[in-house]
Amino acid sequence: MAAVAIGAVCGAFNGFGVAYLKLHAFITSLGVQLAIFGILQLFIASNPYGPQPIGGFDEKYANVVRGGFTIPGSNLQFPYLIIYAVIASIIMWFIWNKTVLGKNMFAVGGNPEAAEVSGINVTKTIMIVFIISGIMYGLSGFLEGPRLGSVTTTTGEAYDLDAIEACLIGGVSFSGGIGTIPGIVLGSIILQVINYGLLYIGLNSYVQIIIKGILIILTVALDTRKRIRKK
Repeated sequence: MAAVAIGAVCGAFNGFGVAYLKLHAFITSLGVQLAIFGILQLFIASNPYGPQPIGGFDEKYANVVRGGFTIPGSNLQFPYLIIYAVIASIIMWFIWNKTVLGKNMFAVGGNPEAAEVSGINVTKTIMIVFIISGIMYGLSGFLEGPRLGSVTTTTGEAYDLDAIEACLIGGVSFSGGIGTIPGIVLGSIILQVINYGLLYIGLNSYVQIIIKGILIILTVALDTRKRIRKK
């Protein structure tokens, strides 16, 4: 609960900057992220023995993340992490497609000025979106620690770029107003397949970063070209 609460507070802080102070969403999120990384580094460096990875998680806690269940009649084990991902995807799909908030999110993402004219509370919608994203970040952090076994101040670096890349691959537009939850899920799966494929063929980690950077540029270029054609 602490991780979720901290994530929600950070999300609300970002949302306040974007919704009320009219700051750029990406720059605001990046600035808060850097500040939090700095706080984490100070916390870990305060150890009297010097900076040390945080590990040794309780076995019950670790099992909630790394465990799984065996499908009856087979030796196939289904990881709990997959179940959590499916549940999160279903919840977000329901919010996006079946609630007023989801419709408002779509409208604000596409054209905030038009959404405001139509009676949508744009400020409130942006705040809620950032709080939801913060909650998801908190849950992800709660699950990521036991999955890795230990965490440091560098844990999670470049995850933001992976998230952006997965969304772009899944059909989300940088200009807003375009995208689906199934598309994002598919984009995440494709990105993981690419990552594991690069690892499997033994590419240098630095080359992998170059390839992922090129992939982001290509997906943004395709999205921009598609928008220009529509105009």
